[in-house]
Amino acid sequence: MNATAIDSLRFTRHGDKQNSAFFEEYLVHILKERDLLGLTALIHEIDALMITVDPGHSIQYIAELSLMTSYHYLVTLESESHWTHILRIDLNSPDILLREVKDPNLRGIFRSLNEVYPVGAKKPNSRYMGEIIRVSNLHDVVKLQQAREFRFFSQDEVRKMEFPGNIAVSKPSPYTHNIVGYLERKPNELRVYALGMSVINPEVQAAYETSKNLQKKLHIDELLLPIDHLATRVYSQNREVAILEYLSLTSYHFWGAYNIFDQNSSTNVTKSVHGIPESKSPAKVFTANNTPYFVSHIEKLPSPTETFVRNYGPRLHHMAIAVKDGESGGLENIEFVVNAISEQGQGFLLDVIGSKEEGLKQIFSNASEHSSLIIEYVQRFGDFDGFFTQDNVAKLTEAAGHEESLNYAV
Repeated sequence: MNATAIDSLRFTRHGDKQNSAFFEEYLVHILKERDLLGLTALIHEIDALMITVDPGHSIQYIAELSLMTSYHYLVTLESESHWTHILRIDLNSPDILLREVKDPNLRGIFRSLNEVYPVGAKKPNSRYMGEIIRVSNLHDVVKLQQAREFRFFSQDEVRKMEFPGNIAVSKPSPYTHNIVGYLERKPNELRVYALGMSVINPEVQAAYETSKNLQKKLHIDELLLPIDHLATRVYSQNREVAILEYLSLTSYHFWGAYNIFDQNSSTNVTKSVHGIPESKSPAKVFTANNTPYFVSHIEKLPSPTETFVRNYGPRLHHMAIAVKDGESGGLENIEFVVNAISEQGQGFLLDVIGSKEEGLKQIFSNASEHSSLIIEYVQRFGDFDGFFTQDNVAKLTEAAGHEESLNYAV
């Protein structure tokens, strides 16, 4: 695909959320410039997700993900201060790079992003870090992005932070606190992360195999599909700039936004312009309050999204896993999966919501004690091509808000 053939503004807009004149003006400027520079053509799918956990938590989290998702343990890359475990479904879906800090006293920029928030500080190294995105030409992409005022860690800084040396890493966003990494790779090349010594960790392997055997025994292994979307929560005043920044760094487009009035928030969706399915490059969702926290009491409206950000910091809230359409054991697949996992002790924030008539069903798990991330399951029925229903989002947001309020009270 060449740059002149790409029009990132060609997509139909969805939703009822009204954006500012600033957003609408600069959305056009940013996407037109991105297309013209050739960046849209150079930047492709999400290759990997980066997550860091505190010391002693990676094995349990891998066991959790191995049961609740379709990810497999591949290998561990050991460096001086971290173990980086590579989880993979296949080369048509993003990897997970799960980093465990060896020393609980290790200091760094990413820990500091947690420590200023009351709940985030309780797990100082536990956070979703961002995405690694495949590019055709790493040098050209970085040079073009630097000319657009984006800043990147130096190679020496990347080495000291023990990120893969073949990845260019942006400085953390002031709006989402996430980073974006660029990895040069041809479509059919294997993903290789230049970091440390490659080993198969026997403890990780044993935990992984136990979970996968259980997953198969529960008959849910064939029902769990790759990640559908990634949902980030930001402050109300940063909603528009966070979206515009992400569109500048990626080859995504603004799919649309819905006002969730009952929860005083909006849900905003971005997707790849390249026609790549979400299973290969998940949609990126941004959720924000409609009003800042200090006026919510005046409006007499709840503030679950802003409360989450005040407690944890702006960060990823949940990863949504697609569930295969169909039925198992006389139940819709999503209910069969949730029942099976619940019987193993995994909690969920509410019952499965939605219906076949509405086109999809959804549910949130409890937040992981290892990463603070929620797993969402979503099953779409038939040819339903929508992203969510407003009623579903309102119920999910309310349920998550109740749990987060309890966490803050602890």
